[in-house]
Amino acid sequence: MKNNEYMFVPKSEQKSNGRKIGFGTDFGCLHSHTLPCYSQSNPYVPPAEKVTQLHFFTIRSVAKTPAVLVAHPNFTTAFNNTPIPFGSVFPTDDPLTVGPNLTSGVIGNAQGLWASTGQDVLSLVVYWDFGFTQGKFNGSSFSVFSREPITQTERELAVVGGRGKFRMAKGFAKLKTYFADFSTADAIVECNVTLIHY
Repeated sequence: MKNNEYMFVPKSEQKSNGRKIGFGTDFGCLHSHTLPCYSQSNPYVPPAEKVTQLHFFTIRSVAKTPAVLVAHPNFTTAFNNTPIPFGSVFPTDDPLTVGPNLTSGVIGNAQGLWASTGQDVLSLVVYWDFGFTQGKFNGSSFSVFSREPITQTERELAVVGGRGKFRMAKGFAKLKTYFADFSTADAIVECNVTLIHY
């Protein structure tokens, strides 16, 4: 063998000067250079990709689904006169609904964290896991990790993963503000999501 080449030999066939060699397993590794040994594996052949379009609303109401402030600076920062001054971190659990109100039907929730990260313009960095509890996607979720410039009526967030029927998801979520009250941090947001997944 050439340098850095290695092969796998069944333990029953491993002999060196009349003595069997191996590591006490079914397979050992013979190599001409110090390389890590590992078992043979088959190439992964992914299933065909699917494209799924989703439409729903998220509802943030301080009275009904409050975000909880878990960290904030102990000094004056940008946007200190708002409910989300720079440096604030909030865990959230917001309902996903069919329409722009809770009575339209709750189909899941968006759980995660958002942090106020804009010093010049009020904006967030968000990590959310959008999980579904109704319909054919019950038990599945996709995850978003992205910047969210909340003062813009329309913005786009990156989808970075998923599970269940959204396994290995990638894509984007287009968000449009349906209602917002920055004095209370209440908001209703329309979401149009494109997912590419297996």
